[in-house]
Amino acid sequence: MKSKPKQITLIYIIISLFMAILCHKFLVNCALGVAFYHFSFIKDIFFILFTGAIFNYILSKNESRDISILKKMELNNEEIKESNEKYDIVAKATSDTIWDWKIQEDYLTWNKGIENVFGYKHDEVGITSKWWFDKIHPEDSIKMSVKLYSFIELKTEKWQDQYRFRCADGTYKYVLDRGFLLKDENGKSVRMIGAIQDITKQKEEEQRLKLLETVITQSKDSILITEANSTDGKIPRIVYVNPAFSKMSGYESDEILGKSPNVFKGPNSDPVTLKKILKAIKDEKECLIETITYSKTKREYWVRFSMIPIFNAEGVISHWISIQQDITEERKLETEKEHLIRELTQNNKDLKQFSYITSHNLRAPLSNLIGLLNLIEDIPIENSELEEILNGFNKSTHLLNETINDLVKVIIIKDNPSMQKEMVSLSEVFENVFSQLSFQIEAHKPIIKLKLDKVPLLNTNKAYIESILLNLLTNSIKYKSENRKLKISITAEQIDQKVFLTFSDNGIGIDLERNRDKVFGLYQRFHNYPDSKGLGLYLVKSQVETMGGTISVESEVNKGTSFIITFKN
Repeated sequence: MKSKPKQITLIYIIISLFMAILCHKFLVNCALGVAFYHFSFIKDIFFILFTGAIFNYILSKNESRDISILKKMELNNEEIKESNEKYDIVAKATSDTIWDWKIQEDYLTWNKGIENVFGYKHDEVGITSKWWFDKIHPEDSIKMSVKLYSFIELKTEKWQDQYRFRCADGTYKYVLDRGFLLKDENGKSVRMIGAIQDITKQKEEEQRLKLLETVITQSKDSILITEANSTDGKIPRIVYVNPAFSKMSGYESDEILGKSPNVFKGPNSDPVTLKKILKAIKDEKECLIETITYSKTKREYWVRFSMIPIFNAEGVISHWISIQQDITEERKLETEKEHLIRELTQNNKDLKQFSYITSHNLRAPLSNLIGLLNLIEDIPIENSELEEILNGFNKSTHLLNETINDLVKVIIIKDNPSMQKEMVSLSEVFENVFSQLSFQIEAHKPIIKLKLDKVPLLNTNKAYIESILLNLLTNSIKYKSENRKLKISITAEQIDQKVFLTFSDNGIGIDLERNRDKVFGLYQRFHNYPDSKGLGLYLVKSQVETMGGTISVESEVNKGTSFIITFKN
């Protein structure tokens, strides 16, 4: 197949010859000579062939040059295509957002990272630097712009910066941006290519580590970190101590780093504790001990010492962290507390023994006195003064006997914190209480309202609950108001697993603002009644608490009093 220049040349010659023939025929017709015709025709043929050869030469040269240029363009296109493919592969491999900024035209292009990393769609991405700068956090924008333009003006050799870049959803990501500058032949900056890397997770981790560092350095507890493994039967060497450790031990960090915590041992240190720590290190388990240790100045102090293993991502132990607290004062207080507890325990035993002895030793003489007073009652006494003395003596003796009996009851309750419980009918309990107080009830005729149908049975000690209700009912009658009819209300209700027994009256009441903390105290009296001993409510509270319940009081002077007893049923 002929080349294109030859084809064009052949077409040129054919067309030129055709035109020459037409022209010569025209001349012949115009009556020119034959000799002139042949001469002119031959001359034209030679001219056409000559110009065709020159034309073919020029076309061939142009074709060779065009082929060379075309090959170079194809080669350049291949290189550009390969470069773009590498560019895309690198961009995908690094997950970076690549940007290309033509500075003079202020034309900015982005790769797909702007969509994948920051969520911007293609039509949302601007093509100028303004769009880029508008997305930078206001607090970072000025600093970043100054550094960037300083770099473009060739005032700095390299440019990279960290700032916050706004995402499509309005949130910000921390980014690391690096740029490379392209210059023209005059050294003027014409183009800049950069890569934005999302470092949000690294920043968050960095902030978290800074926070942890602040916590460790500011902690009042002594913290030290050691290597993973121990040698020569020693605790692993120290690699870090916080300021609190230096303050507690007296050792500065440069004095203790690289040494084993065994240096804190002393004459009174417990060797068993060291074995426990070494065993925990061998087993890679956490341990907590309390031991005597020594400061740099050999000051002895108690320390609560923990060893906690730190594992790396592969599950291999990398370090041990120890948190230490100086518990010298705590130990001192515990020792004093134990000493006080022993003293109180012994005092309670002595008091209890004294109470037993006193009640036992007084019972016999009191019984004799009561017997003698009963005998005297059968003897007529004519002297009125002697009779009055004997009556007062008789009354005092019976009051003393009642007091001793109440004290014995308290001792029995305190000495026997557990008792047998049974299902008790509250109605039967009140019948027994009313029968015991029938004389007082008949004398004062109070209005008594009972609502016990919601809790017919109560799991409790029958003797105690009778004693409690007897004391409360007696107090209501004793401390009734002289200005109104005595009304007593007793209700029982159950909520979930608790029974609430409420005992209310409209008596003279108690001034709780002055006496709330004394209501259930031993020998606490709130009214000037001659037969008031101040023991009843103390006995009630003791019995309630012995049965696992609680009691509270609400009262107002001249309006009445309410006791609320709570039991688990």
